[in-house]
Amino acid sequence: MGENLPVRTQFTQELIALTNDLTLMCRLTHDAAERVTDALVGADLTATYEVFALDERLQTMYSACEARTVVLLALQAPVARDLRHVVTAIQIATELSHIGALVSRVADQVYQSHPGHVAPQGILDVLAAMGRLAADRTALSGRAVATGHQEPPGEQDPGVHAMEVLHKQLHSALAAAAPSQPTTAAITIALLANHLERCVDHTARIDRLIRFLDTGIPPTAQPTDNP
Repeated sequence: MGENLPVRTQFTQELIALTNDLTLMCRLTHDAAERVTDALVGADLTATYEVFALDERLQTMYSACEARTVVLLALQAPVARDLRHVVTAIQIATELSHIGALVSRVADQVYQSHPGHVAPQGILDVLAAMGRLAADRTALSGRAVATGHQEPPGEQDPGVHAMEVLHKQLHSALAAAAPSQPTTAAITIALLANHLERCVDHTARIDRLIRFLDTGIPPTAQPTDNP
């Protein structure tokens, strides 16, 4: 028993370090979502460059987390809850990596549109609201990752529902602007909205993964309206 204690202690320390890395990744994705919203609103190149830098750091951390989990699985052969913890961690890291990539694509469109804005003001307001929602949801997921606990949603996930409302507002704004707006511009705006919507979808998946870690109930078995 005593001979195994150092190995167990090392494994526990690795799990703590992994959780800390995931918490930092959540903070980076939140900051990137906030800054991309600033970039959208102000056609701000400084904010755009910050998003690129945040995403680069995020992807580097993702690679490090992936390597850490592979080592834990290969050398420690965890079982039961410990195995669930390691597998869930790499899944969460993957979701965060996807959010970073999506936000970076939005920033890239801001860069390409500079010095102009990506959309007329009415449409821009809706896109900015989508960005703020993505940032808020990432912050909530970060708290769940740090604590290892996430309350189940009600009949509807509030974040996903709020994004659906914003999507309808955007559709109405695009329809109103259609006579004076090129089709290519409408397609670009729709893609930007899709990127921001998918960010919220990824945070919803993170929340389900945290509930799985906390309760053992697989994400597919949890009651949710999320895709």
